[in-house]
Amino acid sequence: MSKPDELLVDVAALVESGHSNQMTLTVVAGGAVITGRLAPEAVWRQRVSEVLADSARLNEFSAAFTATTCEEKAPTHLHFHVARILQGTVGIPETGGMYRVAIDDVSAWTVGDFSYSDQ
Repeated sequence: MSKPDELLVDVAALVESGHSNQMTLTVVAGGAVITGRLAPEAVWRQRVSEVLADSARLNEFSAAFTATTCEEKAPTHLHFHVARILQGTVGIPETGGMYRVAIDDVSAWTVGDFSYSDQ
């Protein structure tokens, strides 16, 4: 999007304000369909940091995700957790992943998450 969708920015701002981490959203960004639950950026960063810290090979990257920004400004990214990239009838990864998507890159979106099946 050349200009971010103001309604999507408002939804992201509500998630950031801590009102809820239960908002499910499906977006199209760069041709990929991503579906899942939004989290505030601080919560998302903390969870990514924990996962990296538990990895023998990647633990040195953990600190990069603990940095926080205290500025009050409109959100520029959506932070998905328990999310999947939909490819045909498959969701990748099956257990859900953590994705950061620039709001500017979202070309379409809908409230709710899509389910998928192989049947």
